[in-house]
Amino acid sequence: MFQVRIHGRGGQGVVSAAEMLSIAAFLDGEWAQAFPSFGSERTGAPVVAFCRIDKKEIRSREPVMKPDALIIQDPTLLHQIDVFAGLVSSGYILINSSNSFDELGLASVAERFPPAHLCTMPATEIALRHVGRAVPNVPLLAGFAAITGLVRLESIHTAIREKFSPRVAEANIAAASDAFASARSLAALQPAEI
Repeated sequence: MFQVRIHGRGGQGVVSAAEMLSIAAFLDGEWAQAFPSFGSERTGAPVVAFCRIDKKEIRSREPVMKPDALIIQDPTLLHQIDVFAGLVSSGYILINSSNSFDELGLASVAERFPPAHLCTMPATEIALRHVGRAVPNVPLLAGFAAITGLVRLESIHTAIREKFSPRVAEANIAAASDAFASARSLAALQPAEI
């Protein structure tokens, strides 16, 4: 089973990201499960959502404590809470930032993981450019697809079309395609395994 934990703040589409990732995995023939964990339910409050992907039915319902991948939608959380807690040693980390891991003060974190499993991307800027809103979830999902190879970009596109109205969906698909190409340009990407 491959487990993903998504950290962000209320209003950034954290829960929608987990849902779209599970839809994309399902479209690719896998079993998938997505669910949120809320603290205070208000805009700007920390939010965590989870997604599990497996080749067989998923019976576990508890929060993901040992994720295989982290998607961090809001870099202000990096030094406020331990977003890296429980991440497996071969884990993937995708952070919404135009800064490198070193520039984010995460050099000691980065040295513990395979370099091809680490990615920062300016997801908010990509969303603003294509969608006109500072919602980084879709670009980060496409980045996740690019660095892990667990879901196809076409499946992310279909999940976006299921989630949004046609006009909003097409803008998000453009953002996803841009983010996917950006993440694929990284050297030495190795696909993940379920």
